[in-house]
Amino acid sequence: MTQFTFDAPSVIRTKRDGGVLSDAAIDWVIDGYTHGRVHDAQMSALLMAIFLRGMTGAEITRWTAAMIGSGVRFDFTDLRRDGRPLRLVDKHSTGGVGDKITIPLVPVVMACGAAVPQAAGRGLGHTGGTLDKLEAIPGFTAELSKDRIRQQLQDIGAAVFAAGDLAPADRKIYALRDVTGTTESLPLIASSVMSKKLAEGARALVLDTKVGRGAFLPTEDEARRLARTMVDLGNDYGVPTVALLTDMDRPLGRAVGNAVEVAESLDVLAGGGPDDVVELTLALARAMLEAAGVDGVDPADTLADGRAMDAFRSLVAAQGGDLTRPLPTAAHVETITAPRGGTMGDIDAMAVGLAVWRLGAGRSAPGEQVQFGAGLTMHRRPGEPVAAGEPLFTLATDTPERMAGAIAELDGGWSVVDRAPDVGPLVLDEIR
Repeated sequence: MTQFTFDAPSVIRTKRDGGVLSDAAIDWVIDGYTHGRVHDAQMSALLMAIFLRGMTGAEITRWTAAMIGSGVRFDFTDLRRDGRPLRLVDKHSTGGVGDKITIPLVPVVMACGAAVPQAAGRGLGHTGGTLDKLEAIPGFTAELSKDRIRQQLQDIGAAVFAAGDLAPADRKIYALRDVTGTTESLPLIASSVMSKKLAEGARALVLDTKVGRGAFLPTEDEARRLARTMVDLGNDYGVPTVALLTDMDRPLGRAVGNAVEVAESLDVLAGGGPDDVVELTLALARAMLEAAGVDGVDPADTLADGRAMDAFRSLVAAQGGDLTRPLPTAAHVETITAPRGGTMGDIDAMAVGLAVWRLGAGRSAPGEQVQFGAGLTMHRRPGEPVAAGEPLFTLATDTPERMAGAIAELDGGWSVVDRAPDVGPLVLDEIR
């Protein structure tokens, strides 16, 4: 029997013209791109065709499976603590502005007795990446071998690591999406998230699916469909999965960037920090602990009594970081002040995310180094009182020529008003 040979232009044309890719075509193109037989320009064209034409549920399932199959799949089910299997659970966010939640969340869950194997990502488009933030800590490394990940899970209950050999096809595609305008695609988001998460060895998964202006999918209907798709993918692979729909109209917390978000996370771990960051950290922690089968413990107690901070220190030290050294700061700073007194109006998460990207906290090309000190601090949150002339935003960068573009992105994304804006709930719904 003669085996049909695919070629990239034919696969691209099929999706460009609204067709459905066969399982064999998907397997071929993912394998070909992973090993360099399909070129960046060709994959870029296919990603844009998927962005414009979408994918069926069967295509998304096969695309995800092909990306999982492009690398290794971790199995930590043999690990034990006190004679019992480790309760392995992870969380993933679909990407937000100021979304530093992983940094306080992982140590909270560690302190409650579960274990977190987290394959984390770098910045994508206007959203910040967990690894970029953690690598702002002097000495911290996310490049961990499988043996080291296993040892950390056994010894301290967590490892936050670059995907490495997990779904290497996704790593290449993820970087390409970042610079080709194809980030906001439901099929590509779902398959990217779940290929890494299903390969990393967690036995349960909680998804933080963002909704609003600063999310990749801004409408609640789109976000619900994304959450449903990912939950079904996880459950089909035998990994119990639940998704929280959470608000991303406004940035999370007051700090957006890399080092500035680490600093804010340390405030949360010390028992303080912005209310919304604390609220979402605890909501996700409770969902993760339930999914992992851990009961009888209140994650809020770990912030109050210092156990979460101790867990974070142990995680950072295990991965080479030194919290006694100062976090990076940027060389050039500008402040935007209030034009009049009143109340802080809405702050557009997308405007803030793009401003911080312009400052250098994100990438404009694959593999580009981010500025750890670049970022933005909001001195007033929506609904807080404002006095004329007081600082509202502080912007920081190492490259002053970036400042004007960042300020221009922020222009129109905030206001001072006479009446406090309506602020809805942070957690909108749960999907199982």
